[in-house]
Amino acid sequence: MADFVDRARTAVTERAELPGMSLLEHLEELRRRIVRSILFIVGGFLVAWFFHEKIYAFMQEPITLALSRHHMPTQLVYHNPIDPFNLYLKISFMGGCILAAPFVLYQVWLFISPGLYQNEKRYVVPFMAATIGLFLAGAYFGYRWVYPGSLDFLLTFDKDFRPLIEINEYTDLFLTVILGLGITFELPILIMFLSIFGIVSPRFLWKNIRYAILIIFIIAAVITPTPDVLTMCVFALPMLSLYLISIAVSYMVHPAQRKKRAEKEAAS
Repeated sequence: MADFVDRARTAVTERAELPGMSLLEHLEELRRRIVRSILFIVGGFLVAWFFHEKIYAFMQEPITLALSRHHMPTQLVYHNPIDPFNLYLKISFMGGCILAAPFVLYQVWLFISPGLYQNEKRYVVPFMAATIGLFLAGAYFGYRWVYPGSLDFLLTFDKDFRPLIEINEYTDLFLTVILGLGITFELPILIMFLSIFGIVSPRFLWKNIRYAILIIFIIAAVITPTPDVLTMCVFALPMLSLYLISIAVSYMVHPAQRKKRAEKEAAS
């Protein structure tokens, strides 16, 4: 831990020595990026609201199919007349955030790019593509395999009961699983940034892999909708694979390795 803190302090100090904007200019730039990000999210919300019924039909499909396979009523219920309206607001907001994510991420990149070295700024395209691609891959993995499998497992215990599945509770479970996996798949992006700034190294990541495995299984236990070990492993194994990929990413973008490649190219 002390080594990690020292690396972070060194990286921050090195960036502080780079010529750049003053504190007030940084704050003004931050305000500008936040305002633009909010405008993108509002625009995404309006677009998602126009398709809110189709979005919810897409979200409801896994539970509808699972209930049909178990010969149970497929219509969900609500307790308060305002619940459907609030539900559509929620899913429209989440949909708007997802639609606006590429534009918001670009604003984040524009804010941090002045603190990067010139040769580090070329990572903007891989950053955008990998961030969006990994999130969609995690969300699809959850929607296509993990979530339907979890619902089938849970409904096997409901044979003696009549299900009254409330729309808000179902939506919260859906978002927890799908967004949780989507965000979890962003691990290589996090490692990439930490490695670019020299805060972590491939050696550090490999040396502490046993702690990473423990943390991964703890996270999997938190976001897993079922209590069985098999489903937790289904969550944990992709996360562990992503951690191993992150070590390779760290090796590629770490300053020490980039310096060695630059010296080798200069010598040749």
